Amino acid sequence: MTTIGSAEAPAADVAVAPAVLSSQERRKIILYLGILIVLLAFGSPAGGLIDIPISFLLKNKLHLQAHEVAGFRLMSAIPLYLAFAFGFIRDIWNPFGMRDRGFMLLFGGISALLYVFFAFTPISYLTLLVAVIVLTVSFLFVSSAQNGLTAVIGQQHAMTGQISAAWNVFLSIPTFAALLAGGALSGLLEDRGSDQAVRILFLVGAAIMLTVAAYALWRPGDVYDNVRIEYGDDRHPIEDLKRLVRHWPIYPAMLIWLLWNFAPGSATPLQYHLQNTLHASDAQWGQWNAIFAASFIPTFIIYGILCRKLALQTLLVWGTVIAVPQMVPLLFIHSVTGALIAAVPIGLMGGIATGAYLDLIMRSCPRGLQGTTLMLASSLYFVVSRFGDLLGTHLYDHFGSFDVCVIAITAVYALMLPAILLVPKGLIATADGQIV
Repeated sequence: MTTIGSAEAPAADVAVAPAVLSSQERRKIILYLGILIVLLAFGSPAGGLIDIPISFLLKNKLHLQAHEVAGFRLMSAIPLYLAFAFGFIRDIWNPFGMRDRGFMLLFGGISALLYVFFAFTPISYLTLLVAVIVLTVSFLFVSSAQNGLTAVIGQQHAMTGQISAAWNVFLSIPTFAALLAGGALSGLLEDRGSDQAVRILFLVGAAIMLTVAAYALWRPGDVYDNVRIEYGDDRHPIEDLKRLVRHWPIYPAMLIWLLWNFAPGSATPLQYHLQNTLHASDAQWGQWNAIFAASFIPTFIIYGILCRKLALQTLLVWGTVIAVPQMVPLLFIHSVTGALIAAVPIGLMGGIATGAYLDLIMRSCPRGLQGTTLMLASSLYFVVSRFGDLLGTHLYDHFGSFDVCVIAITAVYALMLPAILLVPKGLIATADGQIV
């Protein structure tokens, strides 16, 4: 069913009440979105399948020092810090009259062409940096379409919890696979010259993004006939921005998301702790991350079940209570084997919370600005995680112990509990599928 607002109506007038879909329709929508999420996770220049081999290329082929690799990653991520701008463009532009499919078709194709172009460009530090930045810019248009479409469907059909659970599961699978496949791909590229290694890597990226562009040509009715237009053709970008700024529900949602992803010490200090103190190898560090990522999946699935039975408020509170001591098991680990085992409960403890926080963000989106809001969350993730890593590294260097990082992470996580009190009660009073 499609409901189109009249061109003369303002955005607020064409917003409609949520409509619950049949279980068959929901399964088809989730499958469609899941395939898209998996493709984008593999095709992202900042994702594991591409990103991990690039880090090895920088280290092993271009012989960069650790701080130089860190500098490369900091600069190449600049478009990610501005991801909200791409979301806003998604919300106000309609390429080819196809909306989100237009973005996937246009920029999926452009990304594929860019991958091919840079595959045959002589490699250096500068050309690789430019390649990753330009590819990330193009990719973010596709990502914003997927983010916006996912949030719109979740909101319009009172299924943000199920969408959150499915999104996280589908995203975790390629993350886990990329940690393994990315390392394996790096190994295959090890015996190649720099130019040939980049050529192979980027041609793989081109094939994936070409598949995304082809995927955009498919228009399943169960998905797009159930997306209702929430604004007229006369919308004004400045007024939209003002509406976003005045929309209170996004503030506590973003605050909780900020605290959850700040996690000072969960990246570089943890790697140094495992490798320098517990003497883990590079492969074992990769294994730890893969186990950690995979261990979220069972609790994501549990969240998908619980979200239809319990109000989001209950899941937010109890998910956060479980997540606050997430990193505490590392205080009692004294071997690499113990750390690999501990990665399982550490991952499990974060699944309910992550599902609830993404659910909350989608419920918090102002109508017609879902892409902006979801990409704002993405921007926030990259900014705060980088600064959290810097603070954690400073604490680790200053105190010479990872224990202080665990204490800092736990203290930051504990702040999420009072932050939940700021969330509008009506927003989280219902379970998925309940319409008040």
